[in-house]
Amino acid sequence: MSRFRFYHPIEVRYGDLDPQAHVNNASFLTYMEQARINYIQALGLWDGRTFMEIGIILAEAQVVYRAPIYYGQKVRAGVRVSKLGTKSLTMEYVLEDVESGLCLATGKSVLVTYDYHQACSIPIPDDWRQRIGAFENEIS
Repeated sequence: MSRFRFYHPIEVRYGDLDPQAHVNNASFLTYMEQARINYIQALGLWDGRTFMEIGIILAEAQVVYRAPIYYGQKVRAGVRVSKLGTKSLTMEYVLEDVESGLCLATGKSVLVTYDYHQACSIPIPDDWRQRIGAFENEIS
């Protein structure tokens, strides 16, 4: 069984390509970001308006490239929360070819819950913990 319970379809755009005719390395992070935002909205943690009250800020990002992605390829991004700290959470990602299941890339990011008005980190809200925990079932 997959470790990922949430997937988001990725549209590979012509503008994502580099001169070698495959997706530019930087676009992999954008694909993971798009999946992350959709995950957060799907769990009801953000209404799509503003992160200014209780937000998140990216502290770390990592990508392991496994295979190139090409224009027109059907790709999906899996995302999950693998760790909840006091003020941070770790998310893991997989980019997969929809038709073959081939792993194209894996990734990880650390996000800090952040109050943009006070310019400081804040504890992860209890309702976030409950919603993420209920969705993921197992989190360290």
